Formats: sequence, structure tokens, C-alpha cells
Amino acid sequence: MNSKMNALLVERKNVHVLYSFNEIENYMKQVLNYIEVGIEAGDYVILIENDRLYPMIHKELCTRLSEEQMEFIHFVNSFDFYCSSGSYHPPAIAEYFNKMVQPYLENKVSFRSWAHVEWATMEEPLHLIEDFEKIVDEAVNEYSFPLICAYEGKRMPEYLKTILMETHPYVLMEDDFIVSEQYQTSNIVK
Repeated sequence: MNSKMNALLVERKNVHVLYSFNEIENYMKQVLNYIEVGIEAGDYVILIENDRLYPMIHKELCTRLSEEQMEFIHFVNSFDFYCSSGSYHPPAIAEYFNKMVQPYLENKVSFRSWAHVEWATMEEPLHLIEDFEKIVDEAVNEYSFPLICAYEGKRMPEYLKTILMETHPYVLMEDDFIVSEQYQTSNIVK
């Protein structure tokens, strides 16, 4: 993982990062490093991932982490997470997430999250992603936890790239970590 990002995560907890990836090998490297660094820092890790990649991630983590360290990982099936209401519905996803993190918040346990964001077709209403990312950005600041939202770069139309740059204060590319100049603080009314 990028050393600039690691330094930022040590400095502050409320870090919302867009990760646009192109190659699965780089994706695996980043997610594994994020989990390892988090566990070394004493954080629980909420991993929102699909059923295709999770077994590979889990297998590799088992070679890198102890059995006790593996207990710090909370796997959430991404399909169940994003479609908990039957479709991609931002308020339902936010409610699911809030229930999921409540035990960490109540027990004052440090956590971080990695969310692999996918959708079935380009016909999906991408404006819903904007609504969701604004809600998530507010949650990151309210609950003070780091979150990386991973999107496959080649599946992102320009309209979505613009939305994501506006809703994420930080951007991780394959080998670089930058502050998003397009970021706009959201003022969501709950």
C-alpha cells in the first residue's frame, strides 16, 4: 500500500478513499496490504467483497496472518450488502452498514473497511452511486474510520468518474495517492 496513504491513516482515522484499479493482481496486492496494515494497527477490518475474490483473499491472508489475527476480519458478501433490499438502494445499504458497525461503535473498537463496488450492467442507475457515496462520506467523518471504495477503472464511464472524484477526498491509483481536487463536502440531511 502507498506510504503516503499509510501516513495519513496513522495521522487521522476519517479517511475516505477511491481506489480505481485495472488489474486484479494490483487489486489483490492493495486489499491484502490494507487488511494487514489495519490488523497490525489493531483495527478490525470489514471486508465487503464478492464471492469470486474473497476465497483467494482469504487463502492468501491465511498464509500471512495468525489464526488470532484472522478473527479481526469481518467478511460481508458484496451482493448481499449492496442489494440487501432487493436492489441497489442507498438508504437500505446505509441502514445495513450502520447495523453492521454498531457493535464496533458501542464497544469503542477501532475498525476500517474495504468495499469492492460492482454492478451488473451499465444500465444501472449510476446516480444512485452518487447518493450512496455522499452518505458514506458523511459516515466516515461521523464514525471516524478509514474506508477504501474499490471500483474497476475500465467499467467506470466518465460520468461516474466525475461523481467519484467529487465524493472521495482521496484517490489511490495503482502506484499513487492523491488528494482529489474535485472533492465536494456533502451535506446530507438524514
